[in-house]
This record gives sequence, C-alpha cells and structure tokens, in this order.
Amino acid sequence: MPKKKVHHEEHENHERWLISYADFITLLFAFFVVMYSISSINEGKFRVLSDSLNSAFRNQPSTMEPVQIGTPVKSMNPSSQQMEASKEEEQQQIISLQPIADAMEEVLADLIEANMAEIRVEDEWIEIDIKTTVLFPSGSAVLQQLALPILKKISAVLKQFTNPIHVEGFTDNVPISTQIFPSNWELSAARAASVVHLFMDEGVKPQQMVAIGYGEYRPIAPNNTSEGKQKNRRVVLVILANEDTRRTRQIQDSIHRNTSGTP
Repeated sequence: MPKKKVHHEEHENHERWLISYADFITLLFAFFVVMYSISSINEGKFRVLSDSLNSAFRNQPSTMEPVQIGTPVKSMNPSSQQMEASKEEEQQQIISLQPIADAMEEVLADLIEANMAEIRVEDEWIEIDIKTTVLFPSGSAVLQQLALPILKKISAVLKQFTNPIHVEGFTDNVPISTQIFPSNWELSAARAASVVHLFMDEGVKPQQMVAIGYGEYRPIAPNNTSEGKQKNRRVVLVILANEDTRRTRQIQDSIHRNTSGTP
C-alpha cells in the first residue's frame, strides 16, 4: 500500500520587514548625505531671497542692494570724479597756452615778418624760434643791445604765467675751439643761459626755466649751405602746458629724428 506524502508546512519568516527597512534607511541616509554635500550656506542669497519675499508680500517697491560677501577689495583705479577733475585741469592748462601765443605774435610781429622768428603752437606747448643773428654776435654768448628790447618784451609776457619754460640753444656745424667755448656744446648752452639770466632779471621765476644746449646735433636744415647754417643757429623758447609735457615732447622729438634720419 503506497505511503502518503507528508507535506511539511514551511516556517514563515516574520522578520523579512527588517530587510526592506534597512534598505529604506540606507537609501534615506544616502539621500541626506548627497543633499548635504551639494548644499552650502549662503547668507547673502538668503538675505536677498528674504528681501524679495518681503517686498512681494508687502507690495512695496524696494531697491535690491548688493550684499558684500567676504572682505571687500579696494580698487586701484582713481575714481571717475578724480579723473574728470584731472582732465578739466589739463584742458585748462592747454587752453592757457593760446593767450601766450597771441601775446607772443604781437610782440614778435616785426621779426616774424622779417623771417627772423617763428611761432609754432602745438597741443601741449609753444615753440618760439629766434635766429641767433638777432640775439648774439658770431661766436659769442653775450646778448646784443638790439636783442634786449625784444627779450624784455618776451619776458613781460612770460612772467604773467606759471608755465614751465625751456630755453634751448642750437648752433651750426662750424667748429669752434676757444678758451671760453671748447666746442659748440658750450656755446649753445651759454647762449641759452644768457637768455635765462635776462628773463630772471626781468622778473620771470627761475624755478620755471631750464637752459639747454644742443650744440650742432639738432639741425633743422642741411649745413652744406649758408642758408641752412643760418637756420640752424637759433634759440628756441619752449613754453610747456605743464611739467609732464616735457617727457611727451622728448619722446616725440626722438620719434621725429628716427623717422627723418636727422642726427
């Protein structure tokens, strides 16, 4: 007689919920870890959000002011107000050159008509070119008597202003070698100094003036003709808009010499 199969009742696991609970806790923990890692506390953004909400709910217009986070960095650039003031001051200095130019044209009208003087007005300086034939005897740095009234009229104009003044002496390439002037360097410098001394005696402040001797090395015409030599023998008064202009002028002179091939 066949035996009946006995079905054993499987034991029910009442703790299976622990597995699901552990998985859920693990996932929840991972979620909070991820949220914490990507979050950052930003007090500035919180304040901006708070102000926005207050403005919206209260229905009051307000201006969103930037919130400074961290230590502010000081700007190295000058303020726009200072820059504008500097530009206005520079413009006033440049404009002040025109009255000087007008007065000089009136004082030197006869010499300009005789081609013995020339006035060149640039943006930042005025050049007054006077031939040394009017001012000095040949090979000398002593002013002629005829030159004194002219230079005194010029000094009367200059002492009304505070602009820096450069007095520059130039010669031709005819060599000179005397006990007083071993070369054209000394002759050109002495002539510039003679003009500076006269201006100072007439009331121009010595702090405004500089005497410069260029010798034969800044010609404006070829030295192979008598006309060219006469043009190169000159004294030039340079009236600057301000002290900073001197460097600008030196750079432009250097560029001009390099491009024109003038030594």
